[in-house]
Amino acid sequence: MSENAVHGISCYSLVATSEGAYDETLKFYQKLGFQKLAFFGISDTHNVRVCNNSVREDWLHVRGSNDGESATLKLRYVPGEFSLSPVSEEAEWRGQKTSIVFYYPNLPELVKKLSSDSIKFQSLPNEKKPDEIYVEDPLGNLVGFSDRYNPFAHANMKKSVESGVQSNMSSGTSTPLDAINKATKQTTKAPGVKKKIAVMTSGGDAPGMNAAVRAVARYAIHRGCDAFAVYEGYEGLVQGGDMIRQLAWGDVRGWLAEGGTLIGTARCMAFRERAGRLRAAKNLITAGVDSLIVCGGDGSLTGADLFRSDWPGLVQELEDTKAITTEQSNLYRNLTIVGLVGSIDNDMSSTDVTIGAFSSLHRICEAVDSISSTAISHSRAFVVEVMGRHCGWLAVLAALATGADFVFVPERPAQVGKWQDEMCNALSAFRKEGKRKSIIIVAEGAIDSELNHISAEDIKKLLSERVHLDTRVTTLGHVQRGGIPCAYDRMLATLQGVDAVDAVLASTPETPSPMIAINGNKINRKPLMEAVKLTHKVADAIEKKDFASAMDLRDPEFADYLHTWEGTTFIQDEKNFLAPEERMRVAIVHVGAPAGGMNSATRAAVRYCLNRGHTPLAIDNGFSGFLRHDSIHELSWIDVDEWCIRGGSEIGTNRDTPDLDMGHCAYKFQQHNIDGLIIVGGFEAFTALSQLEHARVNYPSFRIPMATIPATISNNVPGTEFSLGCDTCLNSVMEYCDTIKQSASASRRRVFVCEVQGGKSGYIATVGGLITGASAIYTPEDGITLDMLRTDIDHLKQTFAMEAGRNRAGQLILRNECASKVYTTDVIGDIISEEAKHRFSARTAIPGHVQQGGNPTPMDRARAARLAMRTIRFFENCRADNLGSETGSAAVIGIRGTGVTFTPVAEVESNETEIEQRRPKNAWWRGMHELVNILAGKTFSA
Repeated sequence: MSENAVHGISCYSLVATSEGAYDETLKFYQKLGFQKLAFFGISDTHNVRVCNNSVREDWLHVRGSNDGESATLKLRYVPGEFSLSPVSEEAEWRGQKTSIVFYYPNLPELVKKLSSDSIKFQSLPNEKKPDEIYVEDPLGNLVGFSDRYNPFAHANMKKSVESGVQSNMSSGTSTPLDAINKATKQTTKAPGVKKKIAVMTSGGDAPGMNAAVRAVARYAIHRGCDAFAVYEGYEGLVQGGDMIRQLAWGDVRGWLAEGGTLIGTARCMAFRERAGRLRAAKNLITAGVDSLIVCGGDGSLTGADLFRSDWPGLVQELEDTKAITTEQSNLYRNLTIVGLVGSIDNDMSSTDVTIGAFSSLHRICEAVDSISSTAISHSRAFVVEVMGRHCGWLAVLAALATGADFVFVPERPAQVGKWQDEMCNALSAFRKEGKRKSIIIVAEGAIDSELNHISAEDIKKLLSERVHLDTRVTTLGHVQRGGIPCAYDRMLATLQGVDAVDAVLASTPETPSPMIAINGNKINRKPLMEAVKLTHKVADAIEKKDFASAMDLRDPEFADYLHTWEGTTFIQDEKNFLAPEERMRVAIVHVGAPAGGMNSATRAAVRYCLNRGHTPLAIDNGFSGFLRHDSIHELSWIDVDEWCIRGGSEIGTNRDTPDLDMGHCAYKFQQHNIDGLIIVGGFEAFTALSQLEHARVNYPSFRIPMATIPATISNNVPGTEFSLGCDTCLNSVMEYCDTIKQSASASRRRVFVCEVQGGKSGYIATVGGLITGASAIYTPEDGITLDMLRTDIDHLKQTFAMEAGRNRAGQLILRNECASKVYTTDVIGDIISEEAKHRFSARTAIPGHVQQGGNPTPMDRARAARLAMRTIRFFENCRADNLGSETGSAAVIGIRGTGVTFTPVAEVESNETEIEQRRPKNAWWRGMHELVNILAGKTFSA
């Protein structure tokens, strides 16, 4: 070895030739922070040592200050007379012999530590401001410390049979080779050894499973654990061997954007038998794993809980048959199970939504949207069959989001002998209104009230014979499982994967197996088997024809969405009309920038108004069009038919508010007899509502029910957790970033700095960073400082040096457009390029108004319809209670948890709003910023 120091050693070996020197050296390195990883001595019953001439061996491990910094030291006692000459204290130590140098960021702190431990050292150039520190160990080896980071030390080390350690620098872990585990036939779990957590996907694949595996692996490593993947589901558990592999940090790079499951899933009949579970237990113990996170449906999670119940007996049987040692039996007496629900059907009780459900809904809506154009061209009817054997969630949400004419679901079965007339009459009425297409959504498990199956072919035959429609059947099948996960599923899978690791670490043998759920926009833990039992109760209730109970067992939004579809689909029925004196003229205006869902909300409001006997009015081109050009007109049922799938604003929108001319605005309200006002838009819409509410004192025509339906990609309207359009924007940003990240990865050494919209709200940048795997995000809430840039650039240097061009190492940074006036997107790109010194390059990318365009996502469409219908009901209640002039009659309608709330605008403005910053005071998503950093590898915690 040359005189040059080597930074970031993965593993090295020292030899002591006497027991005294061995013990003294062991204590010396423990003082420096090394911890015992394993011990092998002459009394070891298996007599396993890496080198045959070793009498004793201690393996020590230390994790560095930075993520990825670690070293493993193997100290060997080999009797002999070899020794190194000590250094001369009169000269610089570093030039006298070969040195091993570690990266240490705080050298003054190290000086204090060495002094307090009475360890001789030499500081260069001086003790007050040292650049390097050297000490001599008891064996005469020179050990150095430097605060100058060497990025090339992060190259992944190959497996070394001599060292017996597989190094994974990117995860900061060092683990004995499988070969040694097999040779010893035991798992040494000495104090300080990391907990090993395995993750497995099982059952039907669902988009978002890979995001969950990525989150589990990286967060487990962050929490100081070893992460493992069980390949091919329960089959992998039973087979063992290479089917259970450790996951390094870089192994899951790029998995966010991948559909299906990259660790595989397979049916396994063997696991259903006790003998198969016995083999699975043996394989987990051999790998040193005692915690298992399972992502799958109710069947997969039931199998996991059964495995846990059997575990103590399985371990005892393995010990009795000498398949494992008594030590292993004691170490692995308990198995921790945590469930993640991956199911495109969204059929699990106790959680609002499952991983993969919204991605599947995306596939369905994309298909139906495409079918619509050909259906209109030929004036055809299409019967689209979607998945859902016992659950109609996909069918209901797809029907609502695509404007389907009829839907069949198992929880609300069609009335036997009546549904044929109802459907045919409805479709005939729609055709008389001028509609050229007919779309029927049918769940695969659709039944009538006598449990008779209703097939797509049955519906086709009926429409062809009775309504004389040219009808086609489209069965989407496994298309619904395919494709990349949508933005929501990436976020959900990531948050739940992280919480699953926390659940493992918080678990005790007495803790019931938890299922990670989401309820009311919050991640929760629910008893796994209780959730499974409730899920089975749905099928039992349907079988018993107790359909009301089946509906009650679904998530709270399910029935609401079904009622919304009914209320916004059927042509006005006078039986549902209010009394003439209770009917209203309801105006709808769009204010602010375009956002996905504006048209969907307008369509739903118009349809429900007509079904209740009200008169819907569209104000064209915002308040300025209303005041300057008297742009207002009635809308009919057929006028808005195709609006649910359209982006932008069909009636026009701008940022003008009524204070352009408040008096003239009041006159226009009186002239057109406006009895209720729906303002659809962003912060300007919120401002407009506030202005109108304040003006009620002077203008009686404003003393009517009014509400703002938040619709902005920025998600910055107070009074709600979500605005219409923010999900559409996130998916646009996600697809854009996936594309440019692919370009960055192809060139191996490139960073894209992507500027996203959002105004002074960092929602899009924060959640966008989480779902795209960004290395860094910059938001207005946190601003940008030089220290931030320096930290992030150092992280990029380390990452690129570690990858050395071998993997898909393209990197992404998201910057909100208002994060800083000084550090613009171009400036950040230039700084990164300058600091990179040609080791990697930086490019900028600005998607701009692409984020506002495109068809709205199914989530935004469904939310829009739900909020619009609830707004009309709110107006009716205000009118019935004579609350038109009351403060509560001017409200912000919002989504809080799973509920829809109406909060007086004056209350929202005073309690929840940062007026100058145009955003809510307490945004629920702010905590995700730290999680972005963790999953990017910028922080590390034991």
